[in-house]
Amino acid sequence: MHTDPTRSYRGRLAPKPKETAFQAVVEQTDLWIVAEKELSSQIIRHVEAVRGRLKNYILLHPEFAESLTPVAVSPGAPEIAVRMARAAKAAGVGPMAAVAGAMAQSVAERFAGESPNLLVENGGDIFMHSTRDRVIGLLAKPIEGVRLGLSLPASRFPLAVCASSGTIGHSLSMGRADLVTVLGRDGAMADAAATALANMVRAQEDLDSMLAAAKKLKKHGILGVFAQWGETVAAWGELEIVALE
Repeated sequence: MHTDPTRSYRGRLAPKPKETAFQAVVEQTDLWIVAEKELSSQIIRHVEAVRGRLKNYILLHPEFAESLTPVAVSPGAPEIAVRMARAAKAAGVGPMAAVAGAMAQSVAERFAGESPNLLVENGGDIFMHSTRDRVIGLLAKPIEGVRLGLSLPASRFPLAVCASSGTIGHSLSMGRADLVTVLGRDGAMADAAATALANMVRAQEDLDSMLAAAKKLKKHGILGVFAQWGETVAAWGELEIVALE
């Protein structure tokens, strides 16, 4: 789980037997899907509809896309905007910090009935339904490869795994952590929390205070946090970290 801007990590998101992997792209939304069957055309139509509703809302409320702090939604806002605003308020960030995780969950919820095993990756943010155990790799430094992973038993799904980095990728971060990865029940919340927590880490000494802040987000469905600064790692919550070959 990381934020490699070249998307080279997708080669490691290998499908299991009786699963397939495919890409679904709509404008800036670039999804990588692992599912039990090919659903790209259906997923593209769904993403187009969700994006269309969100874009129309932003046309009338441009501050929703521009603000780096929470923004309340107006009556009649689309569901994805409501989810993003709720997560942003809890984490203390702008609504767009939650858009990738919210979109991943929207797709996963819509198609889980057609594919009980369904992984939706959206620029380093994942929402998963799974009937089997999974391992998600943690790649803070692409040049070094994946050395650690999160072991996730089937009983924990559905689950969001979202990441933010101050050194990798194109997403805005005020911090300098190599990687902050958040596990949560809600995609928008995990995404917003990853941004907020990563923003706090501007030096190695900030890791402890970041974990303390993460614990306060437990009431919002955050289950655990993994962070890396150089060779130093920090973690809190319901995590099983495993070494990978």
